[in-house]
Amino acid sequence: MLRNFLLFTGAISALAQQPLRMTDIQVVGSHNSYHAGIAASESALLKKSNPAVYDALDYRHPPLEQQLSAGVRQIEIDVYGDTNGGLFANPAGPAQVAKAGLPADPPFDPTGVMKKPGFKVLHVQDLDYRSNCQPFIQCLKVVRDWSKAHTGHLPIYILIENKDQNPRADYMVQPEKLTTATFDALDGEIRSVFAPAEMITPDDVRGKHKTLEEAVLSDGWPALDKARGKVVFLLDQRRVGPLYTAGHPSLEGRVLFTNAQPGQADAAFIQMNNPLPTADNGKTGDIPTLVKKGYLIRTMTDGGPAAVRANDTTRRDAALNGGAQLLSTDYPFGERAPSGFSVQFETGIARCNPVIGSKACTGPALLEPR
Repeated sequence: MLRNFLLFTGAISALAQQPLRMTDIQVVGSHNSYHAGIAASESALLKKSNPAVYDALDYRHPPLEQQLSAGVRQIEIDVYGDTNGGLFANPAGPAQVAKAGLPADPPFDPTGVMKKPGFKVLHVQDLDYRSNCQPFIQCLKVVRDWSKAHTGHLPIYILIENKDQNPRADYMVQPEKLTTATFDALDGEIRSVFAPAEMITPDDVRGKHKTLEEAVLSDGWPALDKARGKVVFLLDQRRVGPLYTAGHPSLEGRVLFTNAQPGQADAAFIQMNNPLPTADNGKTGDIPTLVKKGYLIRTMTDGGPAAVRANDTTRRDAALNGGAQLLSTDYPFGERAPSGFSVQFETGIARCNPVIGSKACTGPALLEPR
């Protein structure tokens, strides 16, 4: 009897000593964080020619440092390869504005950054191409500068989407195709800005385990305190995973965590953009189940332009309650839609994950140094 009691109290003590992990909390992220919006005259043309597309693109974010200061802890950056430079230096928009006889919009690249080699940051070539930071390396420097000025912050997740889709119209530039060399270059640009000690990488999470998935399912992601002041890079599209893992089993030596399927060696991060039950599930499983197993999940909280205009919070509430750790929105914190729609917590910039319910998660554990 006494032995059983001691075993029970020992288990309770061990449970109480479990560290608060990165996956035990939820944070708010911004979708297409670089998105500066379409300039006035080009907006007028698009609104007239394709109102539905205009409606979907009619949002903008302030500079990255302002978003981070407001509480955003996950940002998303779309990048296009531009090995030789100049691929996106002359977008079609200004010529279309001039042809329509509309006032010229402000120059989008007054310093000639787009003529130089390196990854460029934009949403849709020739159509929606203005960014609040450019090129990719400069976006990373903005984040690093903010991080160094705010030591001890909660980890910042940087979601990268590599784009190479065919043009939607014949006037649009054909992007470079993605190859293994593309991702070697991407890792190189990231490492040129962030030192190893400033990042949480797949090698850090895997530790001595054979695979990354084995590590997160058995030991979990690192303790939150070990991730403070650091950044974590995530790869958006599942389709490019094989290119990124080629020659790097279980992401050995890589910087980004892939958007993988459960059961794969590199599965630690999973993107499930629709948080509603039965959506995006298939063979993957539902978000709460995956969260409980130890995966890091990113989802999106907005239900589209019509839902946002109606201040419909159905999808947002499902995302909050489902336990996904990264909640991405076009309207984080003070960036409210005209309807009032926004995504934030009742207090603070993070909250304890409602699905995990870690006993180590308390209000003070989520604070950042001032």
